[in-house]
Amino acid sequence: MWATCRELIPAGSVFAFLAGHRGRLFPAEMFADMYPSANGRPSMPPQILAAAITVQALRGMSDFETVQELRCDLRWKAACGLGLHDMAFDPSLLAYFRRRLARSARPNRVFEAVREVVRATGVLKGKHRRALDSTDLDDAVATQDTVTQTIAAIRAVIREVPGGAEVAGVRCFAHDYTDPGKPRIAWNDEQARAALVDALVTDALRLLGHLPEQELGEKAANAVGILALVAGQDVEPAEDSDGRDGRWRITQGTAPGRMVSTVDPESRHAHKTRSHQQDGFKAHLAIEPETGLFTAVALRPGVGPEHHEAAVGLELLAEEDEPVHAFGDTAYSTGDARQVLEQAGHRLFLKPAPVRAAVPGGFTLEDFTIDTAAATVTCPQGHTVSLSDPGGQHHQRKAAFKDLCDGCSLRERCTKAKAGRILTIRPHHDQQAAARRQAATDPDRQAAYRRWRPPVERAVAWIVHRGNRRLRYIGTIKNDTWLHTRAAALNLRRLINLGLTHTNGTWHLAPAGT
Repeated sequence: MWATCRELIPAGSVFAFLAGHRGRLFPAEMFADMYPSANGRPSMPPQILAAAITVQALRGMSDFETVQELRCDLRWKAACGLGLHDMAFDPSLLAYFRRRLARSARPNRVFEAVREVVRATGVLKGKHRRALDSTDLDDAVATQDTVTQTIAAIRAVIREVPGGAEVAGVRCFAHDYTDPGKPRIAWNDEQARAALVDALVTDALRLLGHLPEQELGEKAANAVGILALVAGQDVEPAEDSDGRDGRWRITQGTAPGRMVSTVDPESRHAHKTRSHQQDGFKAHLAIEPETGLFTAVALRPGVGPEHHEAAVGLELLAEEDEPVHAFGDTAYSTGDARQVLEQAGHRLFLKPAPVRAAVPGGFTLEDFTIDTAAATVTCPQGHTVSLSDPGGQHHQRKAAFKDLCDGCSLRERCTKAKAGRILTIRPHHDQQAAARRQAATDPDRQAAYRRWRPPVERAVAWIVHRGNRRLRYIGTIKNDTWLHTRAAALNLRRLINLGLTHTNGTWHLAPAGT
């Protein structure tokens, strides 16, 4: 196909590159561990499928659309190694291949293969800057309300857990769980809705409490765990209940880390700001800002301290061979992250979080003289108090001025609290204060941040282009594999634009015009 139609495939495109170098980029032995059986061979060579999902991720297409292109488009046929009259394969084979990838020991091997090409070209040699950022991605499922979630979770237990149907038949009466529709109530009646929620939660707890003791398989265990989570995340004891009489109501507000759908239990309410919220996951990115190449990516649930930008940022920089200049916004500038990165030798260009005044236009933390070594704090009026010992979940120290604020001429600029000003000093205070001073007074650092931090915004735009802000798959693992594949495809396109070629057994970049 490639030999006869070479002139018809756009030169310098990803299609032409894969047509000529697919076997080098994705050799057959790269996928040997995914097909360990000696009986026969895969119905479609994995290197063809790897090329297909790479172009699919680049173009932002569904499995059905991808197969249609493979059947009708010469560019796709050449890129994936199909003949002119080949009818490709069933779309389900792409899902089957991705499932094998996700369950393998190296689910991101497509990204790793392109990363090896990046290293072989030496394009990043001497380029020690890394810019970090994250963006919210919409999940592939509909957000469910409390009633829908509870009913779906009960149905899953009835369906998956041995003995679940029998227990539900004698213990659960709030709804006919064989009926695919919602309960028939007056949905505009607040009391009717409250009574339904109470009955559904009671059914869930009865079902969980009377399931037979047994060893559960993966699906059954997941169903039980989801029901236990759903039955507790959105409800609280009724207003006049002590929590022991089995009466429930929908809780006020949204539970932290709330599961939004039983179809994708890992999706969460995600938000970049207080005003912008959506349901799904977060894509975390690290790029080299001069070339725009992705050096590391990760997809995580939208909330949780272990999924915070600063925590994931450490993972993105962990595989760097040598110290780098790290650029990031305030989300990456936590005290813990700064300490770890500085100990690793990285130079930090992370925007410090601003300090806020307790009174608009009043004194901030910067106006106090804080000596953590001597454990003293002196206020702008000159009063000095001692710092408490570290305590609480975050090991904070407090400086309470209390009666010293009475009659103080600066009180109106300092605090509105009746008990006087209380300062909270977090761990790594000295490190954060030094970072704020440096960010405010070092013009070279300010110029470097303004130059090298913005390119990561363009990388975010590349990731979500062509409708890719909405994910196509369910679960963190599958979507993380997709993110790595898309980053690999974008890296490959960028390398081709820089002149990627393969000669004398090595990858290198040919300057324009050579």
